[in-house]
Amino acid sequence: MNPSSAPAIALYQVDAFTQTLFGGNAAAVCPLTRPLPPALCQAIAQENQLSETVFLWPDDSGGYHIRWFTPTCEVDLCGHATLAAAYVVGTFVTPGCGVVRFRSRQESLTVRQQGDLWELDFPRWPLTPATPTAALMAGLGLVPQEVWRNHRDIVAVVADAAQVQAIQPDYPQLAQLDSLGVVVTAPGQDVDFVSRFFAPRMGIPEDPVTGSAHCALAPYWAQRLGKTGLHARQLSARGGELWCTVTPARVFIRGGAVCYLTGQIHLQATPGAIA
Repeated sequence: MNPSSAPAIALYQVDAFTQTLFGGNAAAVCPLTRPLPPALCQAIAQENQLSETVFLWPDDSGGYHIRWFTPTCEVDLCGHATLAAAYVVGTFVTPGCGVVRFRSRQESLTVRQQGDLWELDFPRWPLTPATPTAALMAGLGLVPQEVWRNHRDIVAVVADAAQVQAIQPDYPQLAQLDSLGVVVTAPGQDVDFVSRFFAPRMGIPEDPVTGSAHCALAPYWAQRLGKTGLHARQLSARGGELWCTVTPARVFIRGGAVCYLTGQIHLQATPGAIA
């Protein structure tokens, strides 16, 4: 079949939470005119093999519906892919648009351009104390100083950035935990705090930069350090930079974005391929 005769979907691959190509966290962004069947979204995300593929299409208020998929499942919130989606809207879909509003299945989100950065207006996630389990300690290869959790993730606090950097995870052990992700965090040296994020249950052994994790991390460190403005770094191989502002109800997370590629996804021209 001639690919030019098949329905095509625009695709942008964007490195988020970085201002340097090949840094940060790569997301595939697919702007649509109407929604795709979830099974097709999942198949595209699996084919892309990036930590997230995000789909957006216009809503009736001038903004966009948004859904996020890892290679194995749909998730309720993703920071780097939301930042990447806003960057694509403001750069390619509606050039010069500095405020982008998204409506997910659970809530409304706003992203604003601030110079070279984009700022996510995200929820604040409370943490409750937890007890370290054998699977957590075996998966991380250490005993955390503190363990916390929220509705999605386990947060393990360790002494310093060197400990975070040195972790060699046992992914099968971490996959046994009853959480989507495991975050390890510590005070930074030239930044306020550092972290790494592991999510083998979601098909993401290590996520390069995890904006949504900072919905919990930033309030934790704001309280511990006695400040509401924080500079964070994720210590993955690609690395990423985030600037966070904590308020009583929300967490504002800023980061850069760089476009790596633009292209098209060609689908078989069969009934129901696009619905």
